[in-house]
Amino acid sequence: MSLTDKAIERIRELIRTGALPPGSKLPPEPELAAQLGLSRNLAREAVKALAVARVLEVRRGDGTYVTSLRPSLLLEGLGGAVELLQGDSVALRDLMEVRRLLEPVATALAATRISDAQLAEVERHLDAMRESRDDVEQLIAHDAAFHRAVVSATGNETLLTLLEGISGRTLRARVWRGLVDDESAGHTLTEHEAIFNALSTRDAALSQAAALLHVSNTEQWLRKHLRSGEPLLLGTTARK
Repeated sequence: MSLTDKAIERIRELIRTGALPPGSKLPPEPELAAQLGLSRNLAREAVKALAVARVLEVRRGDGTYVTSLRPSLLLEGLGGAVELLQGDSVALRDLMEVRRLLEPVATALAATRISDAQLAEVERHLDAMRESRDDVEQLIAHDAAFHRAVVSATGNETLLTLLEGISGRTLRARVWRGLVDDESAGHTLTEHEAIFNALSTRDAALSQAAALLHVSNTEQWLRKHLRSGEPLLLGTTARK
């Protein structure tokens, strides 16, 4: 472990033990360095690294603070990392496999917790997808919102952040554009309808099965196109 890594770990330990709770202000740099038993330069580098990781927030003219440490904040860099993997077919297959493992279970959990208002939001995005089946950009946007609404109903912020991160906005755009070109968008819309209908009954097993079918079919489509070597179309900033 490098000296900078040691400095980072020592600050993390202060946060873990509650000596620096969320929202607290770090001591001035000389005091922090003395507390860590390291040089001011190492303390500064550690703070910079933890600021990039969203663990710390440097406020100009005010000081450095521990952030809220919410999962959505700490894990938000995952989506950016996934975007960098778009040219790696093995990584794309792995990401779809992870999604297949997580999303059906999340959908089952949502079925047991979803409120009437949350169910209405899912239905609103489903209706929007039906209305925009000839508009790829709108399909992508409402598909992303549909899945977000479903997973949000679990009340598990970490699960939501992970699933949004591994889906990847570029991959979602590629898949939807490919489905439209293959005239398969109608089948995919039917799968979304099955997920909504299962959620409406609050049936966890049926919801999990509907989500598993949807993700598995998407995964099979992606694998087929990756094997064929056909380019998947890029575009849009919509998020899945």
